[in-house]
Amino acid sequence: MKGPWTIEILARNGEVLHRQRASVLPIRLGRAYDNDFILDDEYAAAHHAVIEQADDGTLLMRDLGTRNGLNHGRKRVQQLEMKGDTVVRLGHTSLRVRAADFPVPAELLDRTMHGWEGVLPGVVGVLLAGLVALLVTWLFDAQPFELLNYVLAPSIGIGAALLWSSLWAFMNRLFGRYTRLGRHLFIFGCGLAALLGFRLLASILAYAYSLEWLTRYGSHAAVATIAGIIYFHLATIKPPLRRRLRAICAGAAVLASCLVLIVNQQRHGRLADELYMVVLLPPELRASPDATVADYMAGVEAMRKELDAERAAPPTAGGN
Repeated sequence: MKGPWTIEILARNGEVLHRQRASVLPIRLGRAYDNDFILDDEYAAAHHAVIEQADDGTLLMRDLGTRNGLNHGRKRVQQLEMKGDTVVRLGHTSLRVRAADFPVPAELLDRTMHGWEGVLPGVVGVLLAGLVALLVTWLFDAQPFELLNYVLAPSIGIGAALLWSSLWAFMNRLFGRYTRLGRHLFIFGCGLAALLGFRLLASILAYAYSLEWLTRYGSHAAVATIAGIIYFHLATIKPPLRRRLRAICAGAAVLASCLVLIVNQQRHGRLADELYMVVLLPPELRASPDATVADYMAGVEAMRKELDAERAAPPTAGGN
């Protein structure tokens, strides 16, 4: 190991908080002002440790007889070889020492998409959240018009967007150095728009072309969309881990979909979310041919047989 040497103070997540270079050995560490590296830590001794070179050329850190000592992993040690990735704790301070010839990896490919962060994406995300809340209120409003409802709805949507995105921005700052609130707002707004857009499109296509499965199993699309939202939040925090995050979110989506199927089976006795389409639209939107009376009666007869069979079956234990 060749000098000069750089001492790095680390945060709990491994982020470097402070660096200081030392040109010569030994390097004395402690709270006292006559040290080569001053520790601003009340749990460190005035003269806590010394870094020196052994006869074989290795770099050693040695405890100077302190109360709290040196801690590596979960063990207290008297002295420790300081390789480039060795982290030692002195009091409440974690640090490592790297020589000038310590190899560094190549630069990462920049995948942060700087054009999709800042004020403009944040404003777009907030507007999308407010418009989605307003549209949902309008679609499900069966009461006489009240202006207050249409004022509260976008306010609630915007408030939810700010709260959700602020939590992700806090984690972004904690684990990724930057907050990127605008990006998280944009992801939330687009996710809400995708959820509502699929719901509306699935209802229209299911009614127009008799594709009942679009609505009967629509919850799985919602699960996939939510998993996608969480993936983009996580990828914003840790862009280099995109492949691993995709696998984790995909696995979580599959697990959640399986749980939805199990819950549907236990609650309703069927895997589908609903027995029939609950959204009826104007007849002009129908594109598939109408069923004949004979087909309709055949379906009714099949349903009658199923109901008669269920009625004749003996009650299960604990049932009403």
